[in-house]
Amino acid sequence: MINRVILVGRLTRDPELRYTPSGVAVATFTLAVNRPFTNQQGEREADFIQCVVWRRQAENVANFLKKGSLAGVDGRLQTRSYENQEGRRVYVTEVVADNVQFLEPKGSNEQRGAAAGGYYGDPFPFGQDQNHRYPNEKGIGRIDEDPFANDGQPIDISDDDLPF
Repeated sequence: MINRVILVGRLTRDPELRYTPSGVAVATFTLAVNRPFTNQQGEREADFIQCVVWRRQAENVANFLKKGSLAGVDGRLQTRSYENQEGRRVYVTEVVADNVQFLEPKGSNEQRGAAAGGYYGDPFPFGQDQNHRYPNEKGIGRIDEDPFANDGQPIDISDDDLPF
């Protein structure tokens, strides 16, 4: 049997992190996933899908995702039921996530508020200066530098540097 769900959407609120009595972390969140078509008024509708993630990944989700964060969820669909305080049977359908991917750099939620649509996140999310890119033995090379420019001089490459 196959029970696989893959979703990409935005969190509707901050994840809620709790711990079981035995100390296992569990985080719940709702993912808004756009439908691939528009309604009669030309508006795009979304489905709001409950997700649950366990253990270390639950703590990561709670620490790094916030309302509006773009996330990818890979997991399985699960249904369960319980009796509420009025004695009625309540049925719940949710995605139990095996893997949650953070699809935007940290802090891009604030940047997105000023821009509509498209990717406006930090293209260098790991603290690199935007004017620099690759470390080399002479320091950091600039993006606008041509690494193959040799000013008309021969390039000294030893046979040990060749991959073949």
